[in-house]
Parts: sequence; structure tokens; C-alpha cells
Amino acid sequence: MFQLSSIVMLVLAFIGSAFAQFSPPVTYDTVLTSPINPNITISYKSPKPGTCYTAFATQKQYSGYVNLPPFTLAPYQQNYSINTFFWFFEARTNPETAPLTIWLNGGPGSSSMIGLFRETGPCEVVQSTDGSYGTQPNMWGWDRSSNILFIDQPTQTGFSFDDAVNGSLYLNNDTVITPPKPLPQGIPSWAFLNGTFSSGHSYSTQNTSVIAASASWHFLQGFLSAFPKYNPGTQPHSNTTEPTGVNLFTESYGGLYGPAFADFFESQNVKRNAGDIPRNSTLEIKLSSVGIINGLVDQLIQAPTIPKFAFNNTYDIQAIDQVTQLNALSDFSTPGGCKDLIAQCRNSMHAKDPQGEGDDISTNKICSQAADTCNDSLNTYTDASSDRSVYDIRVMNPSSFPNYAYLEYLSNADVLRSIGAKVNYTESNTDVWDAFALTGDVIRGTQLTSLANLLILGVRVAFIYGDADVICNWYGGELVSLELARQLSAYNTTFPEAGYADIVTNNSYVGGQVRQYGNLSFSRIYDAGHTVPAYQGETAFTVFTRIIEGNDIGMGNKIDISSFATKGSRYSTYRNKVPAQPKSTCWVRALQNTCSPDEVNQITNGKGVVKNGVWVAKDSDLYPSENHSLVGKPGSLPTNLPTVGNPTTTSVIPLTGVFTATGTPTPTSGASPRFLYRVQARKLFPNWLTKEAPSTKTGRIQRRNVRLDSLHTHVAPCHDIRSSQNCYYDTELGHTTNDIPYTSADRIGSRAVFPDALLTHEDPANIVLPSQVYYDTEPEDEETKRQSRKSRKVTVGTAVAICGLIVL
Repeated sequence: MFQLSSIVMLVLAFIGSAFAQFSPPVTYDTVLTSPINPNITISYKSPKPGTCYTAFATQKQYSGYVNLPPFTLAPYQQNYSINTFFWFFEARTNPETAPLTIWLNGGPGSSSMIGLFRETGPCEVVQSTDGSYGTQPNMWGWDRSSNILFIDQPTQTGFSFDDAVNGSLYLNNDTVITPPKPLPQGIPSWAFLNGTFSSGHSYSTQNTSVIAASASWHFLQGFLSAFPKYNPGTQPHSNTTEPTGVNLFTESYGGLYGPAFADFFESQNVKRNAGDIPRNSTLEIKLSSVGIINGLVDQLIQAPTIPKFAFNNTYDIQAIDQVTQLNALSDFSTPGGCKDLIAQCRNSMHAKDPQGEGDDISTNKICSQAADTCNDSLNTYTDASSDRSVYDIRVMNPSSFPNYAYLEYLSNADVLRSIGAKVNYTESNTDVWDAFALTGDVIRGTQLTSLANLLILGVRVAFIYGDADVICNWYGGELVSLELARQLSAYNTTFPEAGYADIVTNNSYVGGQVRQYGNLSFSRIYDAGHTVPAYQGETAFTVFTRIIEGNDIGMGNKIDISSFATKGSRYSTYRNKVPAQPKSTCWVRALQNTCSPDEVNQITNGKGVVKNGVWVAKDSDLYPSENHSLVGKPGSLPTNLPTVGNPTTTSVIPLTGVFTATGTPTPTSGASPRFLYRVQARKLFPNWLTKEAPSTKTGRIQRRNVRLDSLHTHVAPCHDIRSSQNCYYDTELGHTTNDIPYTSADRIGSRAVFPDALLTHEDPANIVLPSQVYYDTEPEDEETKRQSRKSRKVTVGTAVAICGLIVL
């Protein structure tokens, strides 16, 4: 395993691949003060055509900043400026009436440009004939059915900043130096770069999800007042503004952001209606749906599922042994362990910091300690399986998927100038992470209450989980959905009793399974890691659109959402296949994630060559460029637009619309997973919008070409989950169609099964552990074990010790 740091590296994209220079001067098409609050200013421009090459040239897009001066967030402490970067895209059709979706990546401190260029955005970065990078339309971008707004938050995330400061970055050890220094002797120019950064002060950003919610509410007040035509609450040809109905979709740490933001928005609505805040200088922001993709929602529920998933999962990958799993579950529940400290944190928070201001020292200390202790759940996995990714259990580190080419693209001066960026790009900012870590925000746990309130208000709440993720795995996501349902009389029996139905993605592919009742749903997406849309673009888009339209998520049909319930098996038992993994591409702007220890050693010793942002030992190791010129760049669009259709067949995938199923297919082809490819090896065919493209080299994945071994074909689930070795077991009685009783004598293969070692649908707080704790070595005394927990650090690529922290 490649180990350089216990947290994700500060991946900063800088201008040029060979020369160091500062962020270019920026001009904006429009600079205005908010019509409803003169203290808020909005500076934006229309990026040049090709900067993000969209499906239709008629789609408008805007990028820039909303500036909040110091003390805007009062009563929350804020003695710094907030300059929040946004990038907005119109829907492909009818943008004047299309819904508005807000996308937030997690972290805390991870940029939403990750989502834009690698997951849900209108375009993706590809390589052109000359080796440089440009963009092409993303067939399954979410602009296909919605206006979409990407926001870099909290402050200092991505292109957002407090104060712009010049400095130098040494890529090899991830060190930022201010003021900037000359190129040190013996260090190649590509490894030591000048740039413009945020201040780097952890006290100049938000430090809890509640304060981040306040900052985003003020941001939206500015954005929606500047762009009233995209406000879903604004009626055409009317001067009155009615409540907005927006969709908030978040990922990873967004499992905390989403509920906190929605709760804050609704509390502001109540204050506005009561006259506690002025109606004439504020806009009411109403949410239609909240979507959480592989999110961390509640550590008390989700932390125990990490060792469970690592030991027993639907990929038949046993990443840890049973003894390690049992020890982890015992540590979770032991006095002074994760469960105990979570309770102490929440008790202190409710007593001393109920508003989530992060200003009570004793509460911060308890909650921060709880977060550190709960890290052991992930440490159990990484200590025992140090070479395996926490974001995809199928993948060994290092891995360059999803593709990192966008980091090179966002380092280009023309791109920065085109979008109006005032600082260089920071993919994940550790200063923001530090600020949240010091308050123990991840442990405080008010999210389920917030989500329950949303359901009461009629807001759709959707959980979407890729089933290969470890750090925020689907076992935990499913338990969160069940616990949420348990808190509401309208859902506590009806939701668990709803069966799992297939998610029919197209005429030939089932992309997952969904449990849906009323406004609550849980979707398991097959063969997808932590960033679901990067793996299963078509399925992710289909699920997203059916959610925001209030339809049946499995089939896409119109329903009476107040009473609709899916039908099917009570448990999702589909077994996955593990695909082959290509060799990782060593990206110099993502050394920790994509380069092996040997490659890092060679880089440190000045060996090898760098071309187009990729390090190789020698020139001959570079993949020859197979890409053509059908890419967009700032101010430049292809002269020959891509055709829509497969030249070898009559199949065509339209640029708009969402699939509605009439039946469940028996799939053998037609899936749309994005395989773990090298971006240099992707050939861009004119028929990029078709289901398949001709392969010109044996064994290489071409653009939109799906190999048989990467289809992960759906098979019928077991009718009795205890009747086959290909089905996972569950400890709760009556979990099969035949209600076969469970005994500890049951076996999976030749391995003995212990009741507490298996996946359970019970609340983790109620797990009964064996009185005897199993250790691989001599049992340690309690103090030694506590110190051991404190000293262990997670050093897996981009991972830190808990789900959602500095994850994408």
C-alpha cells in the first residue's frame, strides 16, 4: 500500500504543466449587488464555449463568486470574507421551467468540481490528439433533466477562498510555502509550482455543518436573487417570488451536509414567516427532494458496518478475518469506546451547544475524541487490508479511477480565466477538514431528526449507495434508512415491509434494487464504488431523475407517491462479480492516490519523465494518444459535431429524456458502467453517444465500449438466502421466504458462521457481542488497547479514518 499521509493530499491544480505562474487576472461579464441584500455581491461570467462542452450549444452556463463580507453569518462567528465559487448549467431542454438541483461534494473540504467533471456534470475531461486536455459532453450528465448548480463550500474549498494568498506548492510532499519561493536546486519545475491559494487558516472557514448551512443559505439568497429566472418559485412574467422547490443532492460527508442544510433552510422559512427575519430582503427556500449518495449520516449506526462489510460482502471478498471483525465490534461497544463516546458527545452538545455553533470547548473536546476513537472502525479494515481501497473493495491501491485528468485541465490558465477563478484549484482542503475535526462535527448526529422532519413536510428523502464502497457502505446506508423509518409512525412498518424491486435502467440492464415507500427510498446500485455516478452513469442519472420527478424509482412510472410501495424480496441478495483492474496511471497532481511506492521513490529521486501530467519511468511507457480532436477547449468547439448513433447498428441513445420501463429485462448487455480505464487509452469515437464503440485493440476499453467481463450481469436473487452458498446469511430470524430458522451450526462454504459476525438488520446499538473477545495475539490490558487505538492512523490513499471525512 502506498502511504504518504493519513489524509487526502492537498491536490492543487496549477497553471501549466512545465512552468509555474500565479492565477491569471480575471474579468467578469457582470458584477452586481444582490437585489435583496446590498451587502452581498455577485461576480460572474459566461465561460467561453468549449470550456465545458455541453450537449447543446444553446445551454447557458455561468460561473463566478458570491461574496459575503465578514459578520454576514451572525450570530455565528465570522470575521473573514466568504467568496463562494459556483458553476451553473441550464438543463438541455426547457431550462425556464426545469427544476433546480444543487450538487455538493463532501469532505469536509472536497470540491464540487469533483462531481462536475467526474460524476454528474454536463461534460467530462478527455485527451485530444496533441496530448492536451479538453472536454466532451457527458451523455448521462444530470443537466439532461434539470438545471444544476455546483457549489464549492465550505470556504477555502475548491475555487472558493477567504483571502487570496500567493505561495508555492511542492507536489512531492504536499507542502505549501508562503510567500512563494524560487525553484529549489535539483527539483524539476513540474514538482514545485507557484500559485494563488486561500489563506490556509482553519479559523477562516466554517467548522460545523450548521454554520456551513448558514453560509450556503446566504449564498443562495445572493444567487437566486441574481438569477430569478432559475428560481423554481418565480412565476413567469410576475414580480412576486413564491417558495422555491429545489433538489439538494450530496455525497459522502454530504450525508451530514444535506440534512443540516435542509433543516437550516426550513428553520429560516419559519423565522421569515413569523417576521423574525425580514421578508422583503430574503427568499424562502423550499426543498422538493434531498438525495444522499454513499453518505455518512450517523456514525452510531454506520461505524459497526465497516468491519461487517469487510468480512462478509456480496463480492465474496474477505478483506479481514472473523477474529478482526469481532474485535472491532467489541471495541465499538466497550466502555470508553466509540459507542460510549458518541453518547457523551451528543449529551454535551444538547446541553451546551444545541445550536451547533462549535464554540463550547468542552463539547468540542469530547466530540473530537469520539471521532478519533470511532476511526477504529475503518482502521480495522485498513490495518488488515492495507492495499485495498476504502472506496471500492474490489480495487487495490493505487488506483486512478475515477479519472484525474480534470486536475490537469483545471490547471490551464485559459480555463481559469474562462470560468473567472481567482485562486488555483484545491481538490480537497485539509484546513477545512481540520476545522471540522476540532469540533467533532461528524459525531454530533442530529441528521436523522432533520430527515424525519423533512418527511413530515413532504420532502422526498432518497438514499443511493454503491454496493462496492467500504467507507460508507450500503449495509450502513440501509440501516440508516430503516432507523429513519422507525422514527415516524407513517413509515415505521410500511417502509421495512416494502420489498426490494429491480431498478430497470434500460431495456437490457438492471442497475440495482430499490426499497421505496411514500417519500422515502433506499437504492442499492450494483457494481459502483463510493462515487456512484462515476461508475454507473446511466443508472445514477435514471435514479436521480425518477426521484426528482416523484416517480417509481424502479420502473419510472407515474405513481401516487403518498401510498406507493415497491414489491419484491425483503432483502437485497444479488451477488456481484469482481472485474479485472487495470494498472493505475501515476498522475503527478494526485501522487498519493495514483502512484505506487516504487513510483513515488523514483519521483523523489528525480527519475522518470512527466508528460501531460502523467509520470512514467521512460517515454516508451506512455500510452500512445488514440484520441482525436472532437473535444472542446475555452473558445474552441469541434468543427465536426459528434453523431448520435452506432455505425454498426441502428441503436441510438437520445440526448434527452429518462427511460421508463414496461418490464424487467433479463440482461446480457447494454449496461453503462464506466470501467477503470486510463484516460490516455480512451479513444473518442464520433459515435460517443451510442451504446458501444468498436474496439481496435484487444483487451483495451474504448469509449462507451463495454466488455463482457465488465458488465457484471444481473442474475436472479436467491429465493431463500440460506439455501445457497452464493447468498449471504443474516442473523435475524425469519429473513427468508421460508422462514428457515438460523442456528450457529450453519456454514458459509466451509467457514463457521458466528451469529454476531454476520450482516444484521438490527440497530448496531443493540448488537449482542460474545462475552469472550477474540484477539490475534495475547490480549492487551484496557489502557494498552486504548493507546493503540489512539496511535493508529489511516494511510490509505485518499482515506481518512471515518466515512466522509476528506472523501469525495
